[in-house]
Amino acid sequence: MTAQALAGALADERRRVVFAAIVLGARDVPAVVARTGLPARDAATAVRRLTDAGVLADDEAGLRIDGERLREFARTASAAPATPSADPRETILRTFLRDGALIRLPAQRGRRRVLLEHITERTFEPGVRYPERAVDDALRQWCEGGEADHVTLRRYLIDDLLLTREHGVYWRTGP
Repeated sequence: MTAQALAGALADERRRVVFAAIVLGARDVPAVVARTGLPARDAATAVRRLTDAGVLADDEAGLRIDGERLREFARTASAAPATPSADPRETILRTFLRDGALIRLPAQRGRRRVLLEHITERTFEPGVRYPERAVDDALRQWCEGGEADHVTLRRYLIDDLLLTREHGVYWRTGP
C-alpha cells in the first residue's frame, strides 16, 4: 500500500465514517449501517473499496482494520524518500489489479483503456489467431477473484479494437 493508495481509500467521507465504525467495533455491513446511518448500498460500497485497498480485512471474525497492513504502510512510508508522482498508467494498474488479477473494471473509459491495453499486451501475441475457447481461458485467469467476468472483458477488448473476432477466431489488433 502506498501513501497515495491509503489517502485515496480514505479520501471519501463515507469511507472514513465506515472506517471509524469498524474501528469502534462494527463487524458486518448491517452493524456499519446501524452505527453510521448510511444507506446499506453506500456502506457496502465503502466496505468493498476499503477492503480492495487493503485497509480492511474480512475474515471469520467479520470486518476488521488490517493493522498489519497499516503498520507495513507506516514502516515503508517513513523509510521511503518523497518521490514525484508515479506514472499515471502505473497508478491505474495498481488500482485495478491485485497480484496480477483484475479487481474490477474502471468506469472511466480512459482508465479502462489503459487496463485493457495492459491485459492485451500480456495475454495475446501479435499475429497469432486464437479460438474463442483459448481467449476465454486466458481472460478467466485475469478475472479470478474479482468483480469482472471474462465475457465482459472480452467484449471490451473487441469494442476498443484491441481484439478482432471473425467466425469464432480472435487476434490482437491494438497496440
